[in-house]
Amino acid sequence: MRDFFDKVVVVTGAAGGLGRALCLRFGQAGARIVALDRQVAALDALLSGLHEAGIAAIGAACDVTLEDDCQQAMAEAKQSFGAIDLLVNNAGITHRSAFAHTEPAVIRRVMAVNFFGALHCTHAALDELLARRGMVIAISSVAGFAPLIARTGYAASKHALHGFYDSLRTEVEPLGLKVLLVCPSFIQTGIEKNALDGNGLPARHPQSIVGVRATPESIADKIFHAARRERRLLLPDSVSRSSWWVSRLAPRLYERLMVASLNKEMQQGGR
Repeated sequence: MRDFFDKVVVVTGAAGGLGRALCLRFGQAGARIVALDRQVAALDALLSGLHEAGIAAIGAACDVTLEDDCQQAMAEAKQSFGAIDLLVNNAGITHRSAFAHTEPAVIRRVMAVNFFGALHCTHAALDELLARRGMVIAISSVAGFAPLIARTGYAASKHALHGFYDSLRTEVEPLGLKVLLVCPSFIQTGIEKNALDGNGLPARHPQSIVGVRATPESIADKIFHAARRERRLLLPDSVSRSSWWVSRLAPRLYERLMVASLNKEMQQGGR
């Protein structure tokens, strides 16, 4: 069982719902938190809450799509706390639009945040993580292992995370660095509120939901315990677990079920 007491935990997208919950959960276990986010005002509010809870924390404005920002943020983490023991790549965006009605620039934007943002941060922190025999957590999705209608760019970005981190694990696990992929289904966060449409504008149509939205706090708690156990993959809810098995054992059935549940949404997104 890995102990995070007095360890340094870096969380990207920290001011959002799941990011905030992760900062609190690891902080409550005695970790020192480095919170990274583009939204400075939201980051300041998060830090105030962490400090009020007695959690040692610093924040840094960081756009994960910019490699220099990520390098600087990791340097600040080490300068402030002397180490990096855990990196949680949580920052992410999504879109809701059929591919035929999606500008390539929208998919490039989604890839820039979801995939290259994680890559930049991991590369910037890698030497320190290896030296500390630490851990990397990547917040993926059901879309990381199964198709997702009207989310081609989002699914591509999450599939890329799996290919990258599953391959990286083969290189770094023998050196003591652990890698955990987390694949939730629906969480009560702001990611869907800020979804892009096919032109890169805020998406206006509602999202179809399968099952019940989990709270950020419940998912953060499951991630914490999975990290303690050094698990490789976390499917934290019933939808993610059933999706994992159905998509592998009966992929055509999975596609039919997905299309049936999300067909209305795809039609709206293709207007």
